[in-house]
Amino acid sequence: MPLVPMTFVKAENDTKALAAHAGRVVVFADAEPDTVARRVDRLTKGAIKRAIESPAWKKIKPGQGLELAFPAGMAASAVQLIRLPKRAKPDALRKAGATIGKALGEEGALVAAAAVKGAEYLAEGVALRAYQFARKAEAPKAQGEVTVACADPDAVKAASADLLATADGVHFTRDLVNEPANILTTTEFAERCVAMRELGLEVEVLEEPELEKLGMRALLAVGQGSDSPSKVVVMRWQGGGSEKPFALIGKGVVFDTGGISIKSASGMEDMVMDMGGAGVVAGAMRALAGRKAKANVVGVIGLVENMPDGRAQRPGDVVTSMKGDTIEVINTDAEGRLVLADIMWYAQDRFEPVGMVDLATLTGAIIVGLGHEKAGVFANDDALCDGFLKAAADTEEGAWRMPLDPAYDELIKSRVADMKNVGGRTAGSVTAAQFLQRFVKEGTPWVHLDIAGVAFHSKDTAFAPKGATGWGVRALDALVRAKFEG
Repeated sequence: MPLVPMTFVKAENDTKALAAHAGRVVVFADAEPDTVARRVDRLTKGAIKRAIESPAWKKIKPGQGLELAFPAGMAASAVQLIRLPKRAKPDALRKAGATIGKALGEEGALVAAAAVKGAEYLAEGVALRAYQFARKAEAPKAQGEVTVACADPDAVKAASADLLATADGVHFTRDLVNEPANILTTTEFAERCVAMRELGLEVEVLEEPELEKLGMRALLAVGQGSDSPSKVVVMRWQGGGSEKPFALIGKGVVFDTGGISIKSASGMEDMVMDMGGAGVVAGAMRALAGRKAKANVVGVIGLVENMPDGRAQRPGDVVTSMKGDTIEVINTDAEGRLVLADIMWYAQDRFEPVGMVDLATLTGAIIVGLGHEKAGVFANDDALCDGFLKAAADTEEGAWRMPLDPAYDELIKSRVADMKNVGGRTAGSVTAAQFLQRFVKEGTPWVHLDIAGVAFHSKDTAFAPKGATGWGVRALDALVRAKFEG
């Protein structure tokens, strides 16, 4: 979905124009109204002051607001009064923007931000939350334009540009993750990535014959029971000269039945989101291209569908990875790590990256451990891990470091192969990470993100309606900016 249209204009000290605005008007206050809110208070015969003195206002946190419908003395359909401290930090400003975006309708809004410092974060919050997705005969009506009236519109517009490019990447990810699997096939996913060539990304699609030649038999085994062909998509952004790239790796299981180890029917429809890791990588690459990042980054995603069929892999099969290690498939529903094993090895073999982050909706165990608030973070390198955790905190994308330890390797020992693909119910997210670590070359800084709990929510979050969240796009963009852009 495209971003809500947004313009930045010079805030004028014109009470008559404020009174005549026919759509929604957004003003700000804390313990006292700001300069524009005071003008609105006079127009409405003290309605703003009464709202601030009400018990309801005392319960409102920074970034939240009240709505005054059809205010007397104004042509506006509503005045949205949002609590915002005078020296609000970016997190409060983003939340205020999200409050505006959530309430946005087809008439749009006039955001009276003359007294707001950091209005670019308001714009970011609006863009992130003003997202809609539905495949209905009557699609949601498009939201109207948001006009941000501020002290220095040119400066705010310039400061907003990168934030809005990243928000566009978030929307792209949400669209991918929200799509039903009969629409977002492996082919359709690849085509949407190829379309990003218009942004300057280099995109290539590796088909099954080439994957077989490369030796990606772990990945191919996952998709062999589906009519949708398995693919690997490579996206490259070359904004940093001749330096070696940073690598983003994504699991792209466009639908996961569990294969022969079939899942319970209850809730299986949510497995449209099992390509969430690949969706985040695609969205992050779009964001980097959109803001013309001064870094070299390669995104590699493995696109497969895991179906039960006469050709599907079976429990007990042994497959050989691109690396050459053999894997005993104990459970065909632990398929994502087979996909990642091959594409992680491929990315290192071909691009020799300076570091690597993989993302996957990998285990239910991480949801048991961390719920839906934080992604699990596993790493072999403290500096890269700390950099990611800071980026996640700065962008309000929850993440928590989890352990890696050779002791867990005992759980994935196999009698007939180099390893098993699962180690039982105990420490399921940790053994999955230990499995993946075997496909990280010595000397490659690596972070594994298990995003099973954060990629898709059954209820609204601060910055997204229920469904796909786009978690990770902003954090990865912030990581690249901090560590790889001078």
